[in-house]
Amino acid sequence: MKRKDAVLAVIIGASLIFFIGVIFLAFLGIFSGEQGASLDFGDKIAIIDVHGVISSSSNVIRQLKKFGEDSSIPALVIHIDSPGGGVAASQEIYAEINKVRKKGKIIVASMSSLGASGGYYIACAADTIVANPGTITGSIGVIFEVPIIEELLKKMGIKFEVIKSGEMKDVGSFARSMTPKEREYLQQVINDTYEQFVEVVTKERKLPRAEVVKLADGRVFTGRQAQKLKLIDELGDLEDAIEIAAKMAGIKGKPRTIKERVRRTTFWDVLSESINKVDELSKAENFAPKLQYLYKIK
Repeated sequence: MKRKDAVLAVIIGASLIFFIGVIFLAFLGIFSGEQGASLDFGDKIAIIDVHGVISSSSNVIRQLKKFGEDSSIPALVIHIDSPGGGVAASQEIYAEINKVRKKGKIIVASMSSLGASGGYYIACAADTIVANPGTITGSIGVIFEVPIIEELLKKMGIKFEVIKSGEMKDVGSFARSMTPKEREYLQQVINDTYEQFVEVVTKERKLPRAEVVKLADGRVFTGRQAQKLKLIDELGDLEDAIEIAAKMAGIKGKPRTIKERVRRTTFWDVLSESINKVDELSKAENFAPKLQYLYKIK
């Protein structure tokens, strides 16, 4: 009996140690930094990635809210590698960055290979913009694309009958070409969205409007060109941006960084993502033309 009791005690003890270990690892995961787990306290710099086409603002805004409310984080670096994307999504991220700035946080934008159009739009909300000498940036402007498959539909014997409440209700239909009146109407919409972009650059970069308009014809610039044109502030990489943010926030010594840990992808994650993509593609809104602050080459 004593031997059985001893074995049972060992099993219970091992199970308890394993359970405590799991809890500890989970705790580390919650407070993980960019380089791994970190339980130290004090001022840190948060890094938020904005990579790829900006089709949604929710993930970036969630991180901005979380880090913006953390008293141990006096500065954030927005790491941008994006050609831009949707007008609304870009404007939502820009607005949230401004909210975080109003709380007294330092915001530094660091542009990697690409920080164009909507990517540059959100960078304008930062206290300081940093780019590599060869970063592609600029592309200040708006694009609205409508694929026309009228001839293809005719060959397939497909025709759309449209009953609408007003003559502009189906502007942007892919089943037919636009009328001159429709094109003029959409140009007015695009012009207004363009003016919103120009206003942001004029305000945030403290440049004369006429000077911004000269640059805002959709052209791109290298980081070095952009600095000369006062569209960005400093030349450097992500590490330089972190150092600049630390200095602006009054952090002494090598700054510690914190970044959301990317959870390891499982088979079920891949399956779930595939199902979600199919669901997204099936939504009519994904086929509707959109206003975009997007640098696009075909």
